[in-house]
Amino acid sequence: MTICLCLEVSVAKATTPVDLTITPRDRRFGRGSPIRRWWLNDDPIATAFYNALSVTFPKGEGYFVDSVRRFRDGAPPKLTAEINAFIKQEVIHTREHVAFNRHVTDQGYDVTPLIADVDAALALTKGRPPIASLAATTALEHFTAMLAHELIANPRHLAGGDQQAAALWQWHAAEEIEHKGVAYDTWLHATRDWPRFTRWRVKSLVMLITTWRFFTGRARGMTELLRQDGLTGPRIWARMAWYAFGNPGMARKIAGVWAAYFLPGFHPWKHDDRALIALAESDYEAAVLPVERRAAVA
Repeated sequence: MTICLCLEVSVAKATTPVDLTITPRDRRFGRGSPIRRWWLNDDPIATAFYNALSVTFPKGEGYFVDSVRRFRDGAPPKLTAEINAFIKQEVIHTREHVAFNRHVTDQGYDVTPLIADVDAALALTKGRPPIASLAATTALEHFTAMLAHELIANPRHLAGGDQQAAALWQWHAAEEIEHKGVAYDTWLHATRDWPRFTRWRVKSLVMLITTWRFFTGRARGMTELLRQDGLTGPRIWARMAWYAFGNPGMARKIAGVWAAYFLPGFHPWKHDDRALIALAESDYEAAVLPVERRAAVA
């Protein structure tokens, strides 16, 4: 108990950079340019991962916006401005993923089961105090920031992807990095009068639940889309596991950053990876940096 009580003591040691500017970038991708059914390197597994993830975004990001906006009144001016910019970014993300998801359905995929899964996940906090939705949003924003960092830092994730689709994911990832501290700072402000152990216990429990829901939900989504491609059975499950934990191994590579969420003094900006934002905004081919430069920003 004594150890746990100390977990949030040094949380203020890392904060959002004072010179950070959150900039909504109103960009459009893929209008009038069809994408392949397996648009990511002709790989059905990789394509299913991003397609299944994209289907969650319109409703998920609306949930994030509502959760954070409820705590905007009374926030410090800097945080209020960051919440406003966060909302603008998320609204544009929703618009672009609605358009991307239209490409998915145009390929003949039925995403109704995936949307039903999202509805079930979001319903878990229905009827609960607003702080429950904020805690879930804070955990999920950490997930998106982890994925965004790895997506940009390791060009292999989008290698061979259709240009417009890859550009969409890089743009989205850059803005996820840029606003990665907003939900957490809102959480810290909203729980500023809580005992440290209570704050740690709630955020940790919510992260564990969120992690289980995230991985099982995406696995179900991928499995459903692959089933519609006629790809089923143990061999496909093994390929999915290898994609997540082997090569390119997104789940394996974010494990350490995920665990950091439970440590004393955690803050999303304890690792300043703003260099990746400029990298993502460059042309896709130019983003394939020499190994030594990738290591410098990773």
